[in-house]
Amino acid sequence: MKLPKLIITDIDGVWTDGGMYYDQSGNELKKFNTYDSAGVLYAKILKIPVVIITGEDTQIVKRRAEKLKIDYLFQGVKDKVAIVQQLTEDLQISFSECAYIGDDINDINLLEKVGFSASPKNAAPYVKSRVDYVTKLKGGKGAFRDFVEHILTENNMLEDVVSQAVKGFQKPI
Repeated sequence: MKLPKLIITDIDGVWTDGGMYYDQSGNELKKFNTYDSAGVLYAKILKIPVVIITGEDTQIVKRRAEKLKIDYLFQGVKDKVAIVQQLTEDLQISFSECAYIGDDINDINLLEKVGFSASPKNAAPYVKSRVDYVTKLKGGKGAFRDFVEHILTENNMLEDVVSQAVKGFQKPI
């Protein structure tokens, strides 16, 4: 597997456990695992853009994407392949140079088009049977980070990228 030029991810069921929580006032809540933010950091170190593409359209996901300085955010998407097709054309890359992690029926078409595909450990069996890699962790439990770390491991880059990340957290004396 070659290092991708674009890392694409679904949100619900990948970065979250897929649950949607509602309070008594009707507010929708999602729980994100901060463990996944390291996957974004690793991609940034390698200057690989990260794309969130989701069928949902919420301020919650927008805020998470802004906090992590995600390169591209597409919400309320019905046809994920069409969005990625336009983005790859704009970036002058091919589907084969993209990696995508998704977990459900609406992800299958894109999972089957990209160069490297993955799903979380708890995805439906008919999704897992169509991907190149099934994460060791469940959605909402660090599946995105596991996906990125797997890509880096396959390219013999994980230790170097982790070292660069650690140096970024060191404060000068």
